[in-house]
Amino acid sequence: MTSTASLRRRAGAFALALALTTAALSGCAAASAKTADAACPDADTPLASLALETDPRATTGSSTACLASDAIEAVADTSAPVLPATVRDAEGRTVEVADVSRILPVDISGTIAATVFGLGLGDAVVGRDSSTTFAGTEGLPVVTKSGHTLNAEAIAELAPTVMLTDTTIGPKEVRQQLRDAGIAVVVVSSERRADTTGALVAEIAAALGVADRGTELADRLAADVADAVAEVAGIVPAEASDRPRLLFLYVRGSANVYYIFGRDSGADSLIDAVGGVDVASEIGWEGMKPMTAEALVAAQPDVLVMMTDGLASVGGVDGLLERIPALQQTPAGEHRRVVDMADAEILSFGPRTADVIRALARAVYAPASAASAPTAAPAS
Repeated sequence: MTSTASLRRRAGAFALALALTTAALSGCAAASAKTADAACPDADTPLASLALETDPRATTGSSTACLASDAIEAVADTSAPVLPATVRDAEGRTVEVADVSRILPVDISGTIAATVFGLGLGDAVVGRDSSTTFAGTEGLPVVTKSGHTLNAEAIAELAPTVMLTDTTIGPKEVRQQLRDAGIAVVVVSSERRADTTGALVAEIAAALGVADRGTELADRLAADVADAVAEVAGIVPAEASDRPRLLFLYVRGSANVYYIFGRDSGADSLIDAVGGVDVASEIGWEGMKPMTAEALVAAQPDVLVMMTDGLASVGGVDGLLERIPALQQTPAGEHRRVVDMADAEILSFGPRTADVIRALARAVYAPASAASAPTAAPAS
C-alpha cells in the first residue's frame, strides 16, 4: 500500500511542475473557464437525458468539459467559530488560530478557498491565489501575482489573521516569514483525490474552529460524489472491454513540459469516478512523470484528458499531434479525441468534485453536449 508520505511527495512533485510552468498562463484560467461555461448549454442536464455516444471508445473529435455553475454552496450551519483552535498541521507544527476574521486561503488549485466558502466563511476571505476564480472571488486581491509564487509583501498588506495553504505553493521561506510576522499559518494536506475531499474539509474546518460546519459540508460532499458516481454508472458500458481508455496528459508547450499522470496522482481517481480505464495505471505508471513515446504507445488511450490552457499552449489538437508524433499510433491520436477542462477546475477535488465528475463524464460520453476544445493559446 502506498504511504501517505509518498502520496504527499507525489502531490508536491506535481505542484512544482505546475507552478513552474503555468506562470505565463495564470491570468487566463478564469477567462477560459467562463467561456467554456457559456458554450455548454446542456451542462446541467442529467447524464441519462443526453444523446450518448453508441461507442465511447470510437468517438472522434475533441470536447471541453464544463461546469453548470462555478458558484460554491455554503453550509446551512452558521454557528460561531469556537476559538482559539489549536491544530497540528500537515508539516507537524502545532498552530493556534485565535482569529478568523481575515482568512487567506491559497494553494495551486483554488481548493482551499472553495472549501472555506463552502464552510460559510467566504465573507472573511481577504485575498486569493491565481486559481481561485469562482463566483464571489472576483474582487479579491491576488497574492500570487508571479505565477503561483507567494508574494510576501502583498500578503502582509492584507493583514490576514490566518493563512491556510499547502505545499503546492511557496516558497516555504515565505511561509516562515509570515509566521515570524505573527500570522497563524496552517499547512493542510496537499493530497487531492476524489475520495479524500472529506478529510481535507475536516482539516480546514478544525483550523477555523468550525468542526460542526465541517461535518455538515463533508457529509454533503460525500453524498454529492456518491450521487454523481451512481449517475455516471448508469451510462457507462456494462462490459469492461467497452469502457473508454483514458490517459491524463499534462502539457505546457511554452515550457516544453509533457507529463503523464498515473496511479496516485489524483487524476486516476477522477478517471475511475467517470467509469473509464486509467491506462497509465494499467501500464504501471506511478505518480506524475515525464511522458515518453513508449508509454503512450503501450497505453493505447482512446481519450486524452487535459487542462484547457495546456491544450491551448500547444496550439490545440493539431499542435498536440504535431508535437507528439507517437500519439498517431494510438486510438486517441487517430480519432483526434481530446477532452479538456479548465485548469482551476479539473483536479481541484473540493466542493465542486461531484460537478467535475459529471462534467467530465458528459464530455466523454455525450460530447455533442460539450464545448469545442481550444485551437490556440488563450490571450493573456
